[in-house]
Amino acid sequence: MGIVIGLTGSIATGKSTVSQMFKHFEIPVVDADIISREVVNPGEPAYKEIVEQFSEEILNEDGAINRKELGKVIFRDKEKRNILNRIVHPQVRKEMKRQRDGYLARGDKAVVLDIPLLFESKLTDYVDRTLVVYVDSETQLKRLMARDESKEAEAMERIRSQIPASKKAEWADAVIDNSGTREQSFEQLKAILTNWGVIEEDDKA
Repeated sequence: MGIVIGLTGSIATGKSTVSQMFKHFEIPVVDADIISREVVNPGEPAYKEIVEQFSEEILNEDGAINRKELGKVIFRDKEKRNILNRIVHPQVRKEMKRQRDGYLARGDKAVVLDIPLLFESKLTDYVDRTLVVYVDSETQLKRLMARDESKEAEAMERIRSQIPASKKAEWADAVIDNSGTREQSFEQLKAILTNWGVIEEDDKA
């Protein structure tokens, strides 16, 4: 049976960069963000429920959900945000499990569940090991401000809305310090996968 790796981090720590690195080892990645977009497409069960709850005012002309408009609604109203989560989250989890189990059934040596809010959503029971991508708070703030062209106060508000990266690092089975170069992070990932028995020394090239 293959190992299920839960990959997570905090905003602007570079989790997506590390997620891409698994392709080098031919390890499939199940991306929760991608699934969350797919389960609200027209024709999906969650789509119908969202339109019923939030009206057709949140739709584009082509009938697809306008994520920006929906975002405005739930940002202002915690109860509506909870309603949306109750609709979408079960569908995302169902699809994540389906994809995860499919990869394991075909004999993959490992599968990654890329879940930004792995700890916040209490989904650690979906995985065998947790891997956190970490940077120090100063680096995180600088990267977020540069990425989104946001002011410091706005960036800090977004960072504080999540569990601190340092706390996630404490809880993790392994940590990649992504403060340096891409190559340095890649070397850390190779070492972790070797330690966990996912790859052999010969696979590390």
